[in-house]
This record gives sequence, C-alpha cells and structure tokens, in this order.
Amino acid sequence: MASILQFIANGLVFSSIIVLGSIGLSLVYSIADFANFAHGDTMTIGAYGALVTFGLVGGVGGTFLGLPLGFYIALVVGMGLAAVVAVITHVFVYRPLSTTSIGLLITSIGVAFVYRAGLQAIFGTDFRNYDVPRSGPLPFIQDSLGIAVTARGLAIVVLAAILVAGTHALLQYTTLGRKMRAMADNPDLARVSGIRTKRVILATWVIGSALAAAGGVFLGLFSQIDPRIGFDLLLIIFAAVILGGIGSVYGAMLGGFLIGMIHELTPLLKDVGIPIGIQYAPAVAFVIMVVVLLARPRGIAGELT
Repeated sequence: MASILQFIANGLVFSSIIVLGSIGLSLVYSIADFANFAHGDTMTIGAYGALVTFGLVGGVGGTFLGLPLGFYIALVVGMGLAAVVAVITHVFVYRPLSTTSIGLLITSIGVAFVYRAGLQAIFGTDFRNYDVPRSGPLPFIQDSLGIAVTARGLAIVVLAAILVAGTHALLQYTTLGRKMRAMADNPDLARVSGIRTKRVILATWVIGSALAAAGGVFLGLFSQIDPRIGFDLLLIIFAAVILGGIGSVYGAMLGGFLIGMIHELTPLLKDVGIPIGIQYAPAVAFVIMVVVLLARPRGIAGELT
C-alpha cells in the first residue's frame, strides 16, 4: 500500500506541472484558434527567467512551504518574462500573418526553434538547477502515511492548486473571463457584440504563457533545467489537452491530471505482469489517450468550456 501511495504522491507532483501547461495551451487554442507548438519552449523561458532572478535574489527573506521567499519572486518574474515574450511574438509575428490555423501552427514551430536557439546561445546546453537547499521527506507525512514527500513536491502541488483555482475564478467570476468564454464559444458573435477581441487575445497570451512558465519553473524544481525541458514535455501536454477535449479548459485540467498520474503510475504495471519501466510512461499515456478517444472522439469534456 505504501508503495502505491508513493507513486500516487509522485503522480500528483508531475500532474500539477502538466495541468499548468495544458491550461495555457488550451486557452490559446480555444481563443487564438491554433495549436501553439512554441508552448513548450515558453515553459523553458519561464524556467530560465526564474533561474536568473533566483540567482540575484535567492537570499531574500525567510521561507514558505520549505522554499526561500526569493524563489517566489523568481517565479513571478519568470511568469512575467514568458508573458512579455509571448505578447511580443503575437504582436510582431502571429498577428501580422493573419493566416490560417495551419499556417500559424507551422509558424509556431519556427518560433519554437528560435526560442530554443536563443536560450542555447545565452545559457549553453548544460543542465542547471535552482540553488534551493534540498531537504529530506517531510516527517509529518512520512510518519502518518509512510511515504516520502519533500518540501519541493508539496510546494509544487500547493502552488499549482492556487494557480488553477485562480484561473477558475478568473474564467467564471470576472468580466474578462466571460469575454474569453464568449470568444471561445463564438468569436464572430463576440466581435459584433462589442467585445474588443484583440485585447482579449492579448490577455489570453498573457495568462496562458504565464501558466506555462509556472509549469516550467516547477518542472525545473522537480528535476533540472536545460533548453529542451519544455520541448520534451510538449507531446505529453498535447496528449492531455486532446484527452480532455480540444478547446475545453476544464477538460485540459482533467486530461493533464490523468496523463500525469498515468505517467508516474506506469511502473506499477510490473505488478500485473507487464514488464515495463518509467521510460515507457509516455507511450502508455498515449495508448490510453487513443483508447479513450476511440470511445469518445471529442475527449472527456467534449467541447464544453
């Protein structure tokens, strides 16, 4: 039982990262109307922005959830940097093209290469880590449940939950959220109704890229940072969005949670006679995605927003 709980705990941490990336990708798809293949590299930009900032302010203040307060400053700066880069890209690259969704998709692949090449030119290809002191398992969790949960893992889950709750509140209870949902449902009707769609699209890029950046920062905290971390996670994020239902933000949340849990629970298949390890986790996640789509082609949440 303790072993299963440990895999579930690991799955919660990884799912938190996937959920944040999935929400951002789904928002951009449903409102900007194209699949942004630069989304994974936007996560990487956020991770490096936080890395540089934390190097400057790492010693500021005390700690919260086992992490230095300087890390939270770095997190906010990384999210802001990714948002600025995404908005600049939208204004100077995507919007002037005014092309089809396929054309923008192909353009985003080129943008992803530019992002990645820029990061490699500045930081090189070596692996880096946040200079956050490592701690052992939290005693109160280990003593009560018999599983090892670090302060880093707990902080990732708690912070991701706060960001998801904030996104839900924004979409459901604010004027901007209602405008975003109206555009996702019918952009032409939203436009003739007086909604300033260009401003809503800009807000979408800010929110989506900031959430992606948070996921990138947490991914770097969970493992390590290099210019490919976001790109390597992109297909899993796409799988989560497709599983949840393309264009559905809440479907993306559910799909991200399921794909993340499946990814981390894959080693348990050995216990039922299927000898595969964690290296096959992405393949297992994609197989389950295909099986679900065969039964429900529009994904778990369909086209609900």
